Amino acid sequence: MTKIYTKTGDLGDTGLFGGPRVRKDDPRIAAYGAVDELNATLGLVRCETLPADVDSLLERVQNQLFDLGAELATPNPSEFGLRIIGEPQIAALEQAIDAHEATLEPLKQFILPAGTRAAAGLHLARTVARRAERDLVTLAAQASIANELIVYLNRLSDLLFVLARSVNWSAGIADVPWRRA
Repeated sequence: MTKIYTKTGDLGDTGLFGGPRVRKDDPRIAAYGAVDELNATLGLVRCETLPADVDSLLERVQNQLFDLGAELATPNPSEFGLRIIGEPQIAALEQAIDAHEATLEPLKQFILPAGTRAAAGLHLARTVARRAERDLVTLAAQASIANELIVYLNRLSDLLFVLARSVNWSAGIADVPWRRA
């Protein structure tokens, strides 16, 4: 039986797919770690009761986040056929945003990340997506990555915001307005 632990990272480094070993605080590791955290956060959201179409959409996004993470974990993803996230996936996110937003009242003020547990979880996932996006921007300043990955995370955070509102609306819960102190 193969064991989960290899002990190869005990000194603070890790191996990239098809590439060298790097420190665990390398910007590439931070970037795909944030994407992994986002995926796990969406997994928690999916433990809540969600409309079937939202759950299905989040499952598709989770699979795409694995693809995105694999691309980030590979210094030369084209060599290994791992350039997977691109314009079709971004367009699908935009279509989902438009479809869900069409069912909602237009926002007239800022709202708090609140409402149902599922909506609050989606807001949390949105903030993790924004951090992952920042980590990709940092990585892009040092290494060659496809710009579509940054665009994908930018659109995904927008989608998660709209889905949080949509999930609240489906549950009969109004957006919680921000009230200036």
